[in-house]
Amino acid sequence: MVALQDNIAPGEKPKLDDVLDPLPQCAQSVGKTKRTCLQRANYKLFNRVKILRPPKTQWTLSEARFPEVRRVAEAILQAAFGKGAMENGRADTLQRRQVLLLFVLLGMSQAGSESGRFSVAEEMQSGSFVGNMAKNLGLEVGELVSRGAQVVSNGNKNRLQLDRNTGDLLLSESLDREELCGSTEPCVLDFQVLMKNPLQFLRIKLQVTDINDHSPVFLEKEVLLEIPENSPVGAVFLLESAKDLDVGIKSLKNYTISPNSHFHIKIRVNPDNRKYPELVLDKALDYEEQSELSFILTALDGGSPPRSGTASVRIVVVDINDNSPEFEQPFYEVKIPENSVLGSVIVTVSAWDLDSGKNGEISYTFSHASEDIRKTFEINQKSGEVRLTASMDFETIESYSIIIQATDGGGLFGKSTVRIQVIDVNDNAPEISVSSITSPIPENLPENVVMVFSIRDSDSGDNGRMICSIPEELPFVLKSSVENYYTLETERMLDRESQDEYNITITVSDLGTPRLKTQLNLTVTVSDVNDNAPAFSQTTYTLRVRENNSPALHLGSVSATDADSGANAHVTYSLLPPQDPQLPLASLVSINADNGQLFALRSLDYEALQAFEFGVRAADRGSPALSSQARVRVLVLDDNDNSPFVLYPPQNGSAPCTELVPRAAEAGYLVTKVVAVDGDSGQNAWLSYQLLRATEPGLFGVWAHNGEVRTARLLSERDAVKHRLVVLVKDNGEPPRSASVTLHVLLVDGFSQPYLPLPEVAAAEAQADPLTVYLVIALASVSSLFLFSVLVFVAVRLCRRSRAASAGRCPVPEGHFPGHLVDVSGTGTLSQSYQYEVCLRGGSGTNEFKLLKPIIPNLPPQCSGKETEENPTFYSSFGFNI
Repeated sequence: MVALQDNIAPGEKPKLDDVLDPLPQCAQSVGKTKRTCLQRANYKLFNRVKILRPPKTQWTLSEARFPEVRRVAEAILQAAFGKGAMENGRADTLQRRQVLLLFVLLGMSQAGSESGRFSVAEEMQSGSFVGNMAKNLGLEVGELVSRGAQVVSNGNKNRLQLDRNTGDLLLSESLDREELCGSTEPCVLDFQVLMKNPLQFLRIKLQVTDINDHSPVFLEKEVLLEIPENSPVGAVFLLESAKDLDVGIKSLKNYTISPNSHFHIKIRVNPDNRKYPELVLDKALDYEEQSELSFILTALDGGSPPRSGTASVRIVVVDINDNSPEFEQPFYEVKIPENSVLGSVIVTVSAWDLDSGKNGEISYTFSHASEDIRKTFEINQKSGEVRLTASMDFETIESYSIIIQATDGGGLFGKSTVRIQVIDVNDNAPEISVSSITSPIPENLPENVVMVFSIRDSDSGDNGRMICSIPEELPFVLKSSVENYYTLETERMLDRESQDEYNITITVSDLGTPRLKTQLNLTVTVSDVNDNAPAFSQTTYTLRVRENNSPALHLGSVSATDADSGANAHVTYSLLPPQDPQLPLASLVSINADNGQLFALRSLDYEALQAFEFGVRAADRGSPALSSQARVRVLVLDDNDNSPFVLYPPQNGSAPCTELVPRAAEAGYLVTKVVAVDGDSGQNAWLSYQLLRATEPGLFGVWAHNGEVRTARLLSERDAVKHRLVVLVKDNGEPPRSASVTLHVLLVDGFSQPYLPLPEVAAAEAQADPLTVYLVIALASVSSLFLFSVLVFVAVRLCRRSRAASAGRCPVPEGHFPGHLVDVSGTGTLSQSYQYEVCLRGGSGTNEFKLLKPIIPNLPPQCSGKETEENPTFYSSFGFNI
């Protein structure tokens, strides 16, 4: 494809007149001059008509543009071989085509070498089209999008923007060539195209072409010259030069003055290739004839149309001064460091004048000095000392050329040139320009690109050489690419749980003296990956709860932590199925899925379930989810919720059990033992016994720890026959619970006397059968007379007997009961059978008794008339509770 480019507005058809106009002169020339002319025409052709390489590798020529190229090439051939050569036969046509093909191939090769270069005119609006980067670099448009192409510049300001969808380069802002490059020509800006996946840098250059947007300007609108009248014809006088910010052909080209009879303008070029005007005297001046002249000085640039600037020149003719000042040296050269102190003397120039008086007084001034020179230096008009008035910057201007004019009082002057070479010092710290940053970064990816950045130093030499580093202890590494570009990458996989944030300091230092450095502090956060399972604070938890608890009681908590963050660290709790299938875990406890709190679902009974165990699972919400397990053991604590239960004597509502005690029993005789149990455990089941009530206090006692009921002293005849004892059985709980049992004790003289039921029993039997009571009353009424007679008879007989016998007491066995019949060991158990004989005293009120088997064989056959003596002493060592 042929792309015709020129310094023209976008869309304007390029003009080839600049190539065609000189061709007639080339045709008239001969020899070397003709060859040079044709070479210039050919060079202009292929600089005006550029053949750019298309996206494909094949070179083609557009049919729409080819006729213009061919027309220009044929014009060059005609100038080279003459008009007759164009009309020759087939051989000339073939030769002409070969030469044309040579030109085209030459143009193609030149255009190919310009790959990656774009050109744009200054002052174009933002968004203006610069060129198609994809076609220029041989890239597919879709590749720009997929690889995330972006344009970066060496500085921190991007002046180009890339449309990834079309590959077009557009201006981000209007460009001012004079602001960007000053007087440098050509004005070329370097950019890089950053391509990712994989990482690649492509270099492009943008040439900003100048337009004629500045007019020449004189620093002084009025120039005053004092010229002696004896100045010879041809004398030259310096005029103030104009300043034009444009460059190239559009810069300052010519000076003219308004018509006059005494002077004309001569153009000179100073060492900086700047043109300045000199006023040449054409006709001798005559002070008496005309003492003052005035005319207009006009400065013209090379633009089309040209721009101009004017200044007024006033010439004062002075009388007779025939010696001009002369400098000691025509050329001064000075080298100073760029950080020289303001106000310091750079150089001192000196000139002398052979004239005397006012004509010999010399004053020094800058001539044709640019604005930068006038801002940076000043000269003492009397002494010629040049001093520094503003800071110098080697990176901006490396040298200054100053023309110093020494003018005497008569207007004559001399010139000398001072060249000041600026020496670079390390006064610019390195700069860091960040292209892209990736944060946060995942913790489990190695060699992950964190940041892409570039470094630059405006100094030169060692002052501009740089080294880049980061702290060694960080798990990151710097990798250098091209053109001072670096990438910051992870050196290994990171662990967010160990460190979730890194503060990275990138240090860039130059090799100057002293070294300057720049640091960039970067905070990189690490994103979490679910690589940690929840961990319980304990592998086994033991919880205790008292029985009879209320439902929904908080038993305790399990706790698990996850080192991850976010959803990966959100822990939920659940119960595992019990290992014992018989355990109804779902009805016993529940767990709060969010905080691990355990609750009892119903009241627990220690007597039914003393302990149970189950598993708890803690799982996070990561993907995939991770979990861990712990065991929980619940111990049910006993509560005093059961009263003592008396096993003996039985409490079944039947006739009460009566215990028989012989009157001959010694103190500590075991009457019976109260046996009780408690359904609780521990101290709640510790039972104690005490005698709550007794018919005759002090006669019986109860051992507190085993419930044995024993006699507290020897029995006497005065003791009642029937005794009722109430024994209290109490546990050791808090509060304590108790139960009571009633014992009936019957004192008998011997075990041969039949057992008489207690009156309470007879009354109970009578009440149980009312008909029997009525019969008894009827029989008593009928037999009352008979009974009365019997009683009288018995009383008479007894009176007679009382006289015959000195004692009428019922005999009791002598001595003690055999040891094997009484259990006083304190072991808390009774013998398997009670063996004793009951002997009732006469007149006891009844003659009914029960025989207990077996009868003690070694009792005497009859009762002794001696009464049993009571033992007045009570042994406290039995531990009775009386």
